[in-house]
Amino acid sequence: MHIGNGMIPDNNTTVNLRILSTTDVHACLMDYDYYRDQQDPSIGLVRTAALIASARVEVPNTLLVDNGDLIQGTPLGTYAAKKYAAMKQGKGPYVHPAIRVMNAMGYDAATLGNHEFNYGLDMLDDVIAGADFPYVNANVYFDEGLGYEPEECGRNRYKPYVILDKRCLDDAGQDHLIRIGLIGFAPPQIMDWDQANLEGRVKVKDILLSALEWVPKMKEEGADLVVALAHTGFDGKVTLTDGNAENAVYPLSLVPGIDALTFSHTHHVFPADRHLLDASFKDESGELLPDIHLEKGTIHGIPAVQAGFGGGHLGVIDLSLQFRQGRWQVVQGTSMVRRLEKAEDAARDTPLRDPGIAELLRQDHEATVAYANEPIGTIHAPLHSYFSLVQDDASVQLVNHAQTWYARRMIAASMPELKQLPVLSVGSPFKAGRNGPKEYADIPAGPIAIKSATELYLYDNTIKGVRISGRAVKEWLEMTAGAYNRIDPLSLEEQPLLNPQFSVFNFDVISGITYEVDVTQPAKYKLDGSLNDPDASRIVHLCFEGAPLDPDQEFIVISSNYRVFGGGNFPGIREMELVIDSEDECRQVLIDYITACGEIPAEAELNWRFTPVDGPVNVTFTTSPDAVKYAGDYPHIRYTGRQNDQGFGIFSLDLGRKSPEREAETRNSGKIGLKG
Repeated sequence: MHIGNGMIPDNNTTVNLRILSTTDVHACLMDYDYYRDQQDPSIGLVRTAALIASARVEVPNTLLVDNGDLIQGTPLGTYAAKKYAAMKQGKGPYVHPAIRVMNAMGYDAATLGNHEFNYGLDMLDDVIAGADFPYVNANVYFDEGLGYEPEECGRNRYKPYVILDKRCLDDAGQDHLIRIGLIGFAPPQIMDWDQANLEGRVKVKDILLSALEWVPKMKEEGADLVVALAHTGFDGKVTLTDGNAENAVYPLSLVPGIDALTFSHTHHVFPADRHLLDASFKDESGELLPDIHLEKGTIHGIPAVQAGFGGGHLGVIDLSLQFRQGRWQVVQGTSMVRRLEKAEDAARDTPLRDPGIAELLRQDHEATVAYANEPIGTIHAPLHSYFSLVQDDASVQLVNHAQTWYARRMIAASMPELKQLPVLSVGSPFKAGRNGPKEYADIPAGPIAIKSATELYLYDNTIKGVRISGRAVKEWLEMTAGAYNRIDPLSLEEQPLLNPQFSVFNFDVISGITYEVDVTQPAKYKLDGSLNDPDASRIVHLCFEGAPLDPDQEFIVISSNYRVFGGGNFPGIREMELVIDSEDECRQVLIDYITACGEIPAEAELNWRFTPVDGPVNVTFTTSPDAVKYAGDYPHIRYTGRQNDQGFGIFSLDLGRKSPEREAETRNSGKIGLKG
């Protein structure tokens, strides 16, 4: 029996507890866009701190947690990792700037996201060691050569859970002791995405199985309530029987004993207005799943919150507890999300940024600005990603050419057995609106710096290469073609082209070949890599060196550890022979390539396009409204003047047939110079 003042509370005694949650901060500690060298008031823990302060003063009892993906994602995160490496060589002390800030903000607990593992376990251990609060994770284990059954899993790599003894005031001002259990989970796919860092050292168990194992133990140990900090997203198609699901919140909310959920990973916001929720929260008819209550912010009756990305939102869960049957129990719970942009309206007397946090970050911030602005070369034309999902794009081509340059040099130097194989390269537009209409690359012509390369390649992926057949190359592209909705060539209605469920970082463009995408055909694959229509073929006119691609010809395809080890669920890729297994970062390869070239023409090769559609189809796509300044460069793209509910601009795309002269002009356009 947990009481704080020696008096046993009666059944009418109510304690209100507020749980505050940040997630997917991705090293957005300052309210600053390092790519554009300007302040950005929509991001940053320095501003979230003011929201947190406001939320804390509204209620007597609060808890502050973070849901992971904290230390990677901006040049500040990259700078911190480089600083860590330098300090480890000199054996100097180290506290990650994100941890320094969280210590000052008074976090009570945190869990690990998938990107925490990007820099390796040694750095992660040191990051955690600097925290004044506990880190919890219940499904990452030491790899001791044992199996995956609960009784065979060996030792947990981290604390699976903590139970905090928290003093709370009831409505009458009386003090009580409430035992709050916090448990954390990470997506099992980290074993694929960070295989080089994790294989042989850890293994990861299914989130649901881990919850079913540990939550009862927490209750047995005396937890009055259990809060799951789950770095996993929402997918309404996932059930309790789906093992190792990446996005497992929907069935996790059914696990007995969980009283509240903070979730993350997909950078979405929950709860949100119905029209802002994507298809993962809806059934096949587009209706909201019946177990979701947006007004209360619950999933299967459990209060749950997802606080977006970059510190731009604060998740708020409010729980009412009453003392019943000898223990405190949750009798009511709701959730909501507060946005940074509304901080001024929510609390006009609260500053929009915390000056103390800003001062804590000042030295690291200034050093990051200096690092990001180190010059590396010159581009002759602007590089942007506004139209990278609807046409071949110079920003993606630049990454592909850098990777090809790197691979050819490596093969020439130390892999003579691969010299006879053609090299293809895979790139994706990482900044193409995933986190809203402001998140696009836009680099002006002229001198470029490290920040420009970082803008084009956001992640800390490493270079990998696989030996692959022409047949597998086509299937790779068929998976990518799932980025598009099917277009009805006979319809005169407006038809959105882009599939909103398809992640932009899975939109792979393969350089070294030419091809067309026929969007009047059905997609061959679903988003999970399973077959949608085994007879479908959107990829047509697939050629290598001007001739139809031989399905049996072998290639070396250069990509990243994320893709090669299973990220994105591309069919068959994981089974391909790994022939280049480098630990060099793709982003550093891009920096080295630009430095070696000195000057970059920055023109797309136009090696892929849509198959022209007969008839006056009305096809539209969304991108940033800022793209209008470049729309005039492309006769087939026009701004409609409209925006959708998320603030994206709606543009029209002419998929009609071109004249032979225009077609020839397209095929013979300029190319990025490939050096070496």
